[in-house]
Amino acid sequence: MKQKAIFAALMLCMAVMLLAVPALAQHQRVGAVAAPELLIPVGARDLALGGSSISTSQGVEAMYWNTAGLGHMQGGAEAMFSSMSYIADINVVYGAVAGRFGSFGNIGFAVKSLSFGDIPLTTEDDPENFSQRFYTPTFVTVSAAFARPLTDAITVGFGIKLISEKIDRVSSSGFAFDFGVQYDGLVGVKGLNLGLAVKNVGPQMTFDGPGLYRRALVTGGSRPDEFLLLQAASYELPALVEIGLSYDYKLADNFNALVSGSFTNNNLYFDSYNAGLELGYSFEDLKLYGRGGYSSVPQNTDNEIYGATMGFGIGYDLGGINMILDYGYRSAKYFEANQVFSLKFEF
Repeated sequence: MKQKAIFAALMLCMAVMLLAVPALAQHQRVGAVAAPELLIPVGARDLALGGSSISTSQGVEAMYWNTAGLGHMQGGAEAMFSSMSYIADINVVYGAVAGRFGSFGNIGFAVKSLSFGDIPLTTEDDPENFSQRFYTPTFVTVSAAFARPLTDAITVGFGIKLISEKIDRVSSSGFAFDFGVQYDGLVGVKGLNLGLAVKNVGPQMTFDGPGLYRRALVTGGSRPDEFLLLQAASYELPALVEIGLSYDYKLADNFNALVSGSFTNNNLYFDSYNAGLELGYSFEDLKLYGRGGYSSVPQNTDNEIYGATMGFGIGYDLGGINMILDYGYRSAKYFEANQVFSLKFEF
């Protein structure tokens, strides 16, 4: 009886959110957001699938895509490191660990950091940087997530993100929450999976610090010059609602195909539709994967930055430890393509 009540509650939540997506789309706004680094993907597998893996993402990388996937860890513990060549010479480094704690559930921790390199420090007094001073922005997001299965088919997950941004002498911090559900074997069909994720829900962020002080020149009277603090505007976080479906079909005993698709509603950007295909072949202790995907924004086709994705994966059993090496590629307009390597260990 308790499981039936949980199942009914989850189905009601899904129905409400499915109905809410069109309403959100009608009042969609396009504008600047706080903490845009929250939208930078992690993990080569999911990137290569075009971000369509809301219903299939598993393990430590699922803390970004759908926290419920953390409950589908293959082993008792996982560790992952990922490095991504992003746009404008920005590198994104991601590291995560997670463990299974019996019937209590799975807990994971992750850190995502952006590397910008040294940027010339230009000021009103030195616009050409003759002083040869430089600064390095620091953008770091620390995440913690919890996930567990409620039934044989339903897994739920919750996550919290602590956000820190610093640019020279100004900084900002904030936090956001994630929630996810994965439902395996939808309507009794084996291999048909549903995923739902709500991400980056939190308060607005504002920059502050001594770098916002400006000298005010007094034009009249005998008062000395004063420093006034510029009041920075507050910006909303890029909250997302994502819904995904996938179907995993076994073509042969050691050969399977996974087709996935998802819909993303962004509170400050246009809706996007994502699709992906993964082919997997296994023999003895080795597994090989080929992947491809595409993400489309129909309302903004002329200014889409990203295009097709592709990648591959190699998994090998080291005798109790599974090692998985993934590579993902995403084409980009105006910039060099994104490339990401991920190395994951399953214990």
